[in-house]
Amino acid sequence: MSGQEGVLLVVGIGSQKDRDSRPYREHLLAGAARACPLWLLETDELTWQAPYAAGSTVLSGRTADDLIAAARQVAAERDIIGVLAPDEGLLLPSAHLIAALGVPGASVDAISACRDKKLSRRLMTDAGLLQPRHTSVTSAEELRAVGEEFGYPLVLKPRSMGASSGVIKVTGPEETDEAYRITVAASTYPGIQLYPDIVVEEFLDGPEISVDGSVVDGAFTAHIVARKKIGQPPFFIETGHIVSPDDPYLSDPDISDLLQRAHKALGFHHGMTHAEIKFTPRGPVVIEINGRPGGDLIPKLGWLAGGVDLGRIAAEVALGVRQDRPTAEPENPRTVGIRFCCPTEPTTMTGVRLPSAADHPHLLEAEPLALPGATLQPPPGDYVSRYAYLIAEGGNQDEVASRLDALEQAVVLEGDPARSPS
Repeated sequence: MSGQEGVLLVVGIGSQKDRDSRPYREHLLAGAARACPLWLLETDELTWQAPYAAGSTVLSGRTADDLIAAARQVAAERDIIGVLAPDEGLLLPSAHLIAALGVPGASVDAISACRDKKLSRRLMTDAGLLQPRHTSVTSAEELRAVGEEFGYPLVLKPRSMGASSGVIKVTGPEETDEAYRITVAASTYPGIQLYPDIVVEEFLDGPEISVDGSVVDGAFTAHIVARKKIGQPPFFIETGHIVSPDDPYLSDPDISDLLQRAHKALGFHHGMTHAEIKFTPRGPVVIEINGRPGGDLIPKLGWLAGGVDLGRIAAEVALGVRQDRPTAEPENPRTVGIRFCCPTEPTTMTGVRLPSAADHPHLLEAEPLALPGATLQPPPGDYVSRYAYLIAEGGNQDEVASRLDALEQAVVLEGDPARSPS
């Protein structure tokens, strides 16, 4: 090895399937680059990531052995000081890489517990956390039997997917055949284990938040709380988030204790997580914990709202450094939100007209997420089909939500009808 500065391995930050990862992940990568030199392990040659990288290696595959072999090549040139893995499909191989290198990070068992919704439900239930009634099924017939036992509505989920793919609400036995088919069809993704069963849970009603936080030596710290907006039922697609730097849930002792207990139940002692909590009539319920920083530009919202640099935090946590919430007030605190524009019908996009800041002074960003010629599909055809996003600011969450509603009405999608996937 040379005397050069050590590098943090960043695994698969450009590896999002079927969409451009730059709008979603550039802010996170830029923040990590402010903390230390980065060496990127990618499935393809670098494009937009190049300015942030001290070096890169193209992976020969997506397995743990592929990552370990690539890391050994890097280690011949530079000291490896940590691993950061933001990609869903590479979380488990990255956990094996962390174990092989002996650097700080989540264990293989902890990532497995986060990835497997059936296992995480059981572990949190066994730890005494409030959880929905749940089981798993391997057929529509079994699903109808669960409906008779649990009652309706129910929620079906793939055991190991993200982005709410294949998650669907079932309100009666007449919907079980189609719902089961939809969830099974959505259960595959590169690098994600395919299970023979799907998860069935009782439906929980109530508003939902996400909490991006860090865990070092078993101690959880919250950094960003986002209030979710969910799209049209029966699906649970996230269409927006609102972040306030002074959100009361950031410092709520009950929420902090709940998340501390949930991470302990899953054996998650070190790393970044994106947790989801629903506030039900029976109390707050941890829906899931993902062993990675949040997506959907939530890191950018945290930066715009209160100067939270989640990318830098993630890098420093990967180096073993505990991250406390700052005690000083941010310089320019404000509430900000994002709204994703999603198709309501299958559409071949020819263009999109977006509102401008000149006409809407509270509009911070309005950017397309799809190019002309793209085929846009609502679920279940596609769960991440978005053609634009809008970011707005305001004095409080209600004002931001109202402004985003108005801005979304000003967006014009241009296109032609497209065929639905069979």
